[in-house]
Amino acid sequence: MVKKKENKKVQKDRNVLVKKVRLTEKTAILSEKNVYVFDLTARANKSEVKKQIEKEYNTKVEKVNIAKTGEKKVFVKGRKGTKAGVKKAYVYLKKGEKPLDVFGN
Repeated sequence: MVKKKENKKVQKDRNVLVKKVRLTEKTAILSEKNVYVFDLTARANKSEVKKQIEKEYNTKVEKVNIAKTGEKKVFVKGRKGTKAGVKKAYVYLKKGEKPLDVFGN
């Protein structure tokens, strides 16, 4: 019985594809053109992201582009290391759709 409860928690986490909205200067400029950028989990794909965004924000998505950034070597406080890569989605809304309230305005 305990295992079933744990499995339900794992299944809920598996349904999350979009981690968060990426808030940068570039994304703020893109949002004026109805393009929004989201950080994704590693297993997310275009069709699933489109469905999730349409459901969560109650809007129509025209297309989704996915970009991956690789690891980056860094040197911090005298130590070498790496920054993890990121998978992100550029979500294009259809013309005439209301802008998403992702910036908390």
